[in-house]
Amino acid sequence: MYIAILGRQPELGIAELERVFGGKSITMLSPQTVSINTDHFDVQRFGGVPKAGKIIAELPRSDWHQISQSIVGHYATKWSSFEGKITLGISVYDIKISSRDVQQTGIILKQKLKKSGVSMRLVPNTDPALNTAVSHHNKLGLSDNKIELLIVGISGGKTIIAESSGAQNITAYARRDQERPKRDAFVGMLPPKLAQIMINLASPYNLKSKINNLPAVILDPFCGTGVILQEAVLMGYTAYGTDLSEKMVSYSHDNLEWLSEGYRTKFDYKLSAGDAMTTKWKQPIDAVVGETYLGQPFSAPPSPAKLVEVVENCNHIISEFLKNLAPQIKAGTPICIAIPAWRDARGGLTHLPLVETVGRFGFKRHEFTNISQNDMVYFRENQVVARELLVLTKS
Repeated sequence: MYIAILGRQPELGIAELERVFGGKSITMLSPQTVSINTDHFDVQRFGGVPKAGKIIAELPRSDWHQISQSIVGHYATKWSSFEGKITLGISVYDIKISSRDVQQTGIILKQKLKKSGVSMRLVPNTDPALNTAVSHHNKLGLSDNKIELLIVGISGGKTIIAESSGAQNITAYARRDQERPKRDAFVGMLPPKLAQIMINLASPYNLKSKINNLPAVILDPFCGTGVILQEAVLMGYTAYGTDLSEKMVSYSHDNLEWLSEGYRTKFDYKLSAGDAMTTKWKQPIDAVVGETYLGQPFSAPPSPAKLVEVVENCNHIISEFLKNLAPQIKAGTPICIAIPAWRDARGGLTHLPLVETVGRFGFKRHEFTNISQNDMVYFRENQVVARELLVLTKS
């Protein structure tokens, strides 16, 4: 059993985990955490999960003094004959506690281990929980001597203790996002983490890992500079990208070749130019993942008349794409597309009309167990054009 610490928009992480492991395998522990009924969890595959760990204990209490005593007693014994130096970080979630008290627990444990002749370096806390960057840069959870304890208060006054299995590699994310040779702010810059979430929402991870001894094929009909394609090949899939713009196809090619050189791996992908409203894609297609046309960018909410114009334009283009796609894929094919939704000054959303009528195109919306499909909107503060993640299955 594993625990996942969720990201800035926890609903997206929950949805991502549901699609990979199944809704019944996910249990909400707190607003920021879930447990996952699985024997293996690779945090690097999940854009919405900054940290994860294997659950080792559940304590029937939430009093920090008692929790601290349990931790110190257990690990002072467990590590009393440890060879080498231990690096320890402690992160506490959903328990009202100061960073000083968290740090004090580590100091007491360090003193007890010192009496046993065991050396320990304690990662300092400026907050009750270490941020992802600190966990990553200290390589916590990645070896037997670099450990992070994840301590989570849950309902019923209980506490979960887990040992981290790692944090997201934010260095690698930043490199893939910022160091790619070809970028284009005008067509939008999809964050690699969001691309991972979308790939998992289309659940190719749950498909047979090999189809005729080849990786499953993910189609991105709006490939742009290739962010979804790059995340797909890193996750072991064959990437198939098309775009209306020859320039974007060229950019995707250059970025994928750059990625191949950096990882010293030849990735399996194919690219071609094509209008998503009319293109005939080559088979097989095992999943469809893409950021569709989001319309023009806005730095402030548009006027009502302008908003109507933009909504109609985007709705037409994406509707025609779905009409074109439907007869070309098999029933049951999973799909995740990012479509635009517009935020007003109060944070309200204007959605595309097609969201409520996808059935007429031959698709059905996925029903999540722990969240609502209406929660599937990715945005940043003060951003007008949000990305609504539409998770579909071909009927």
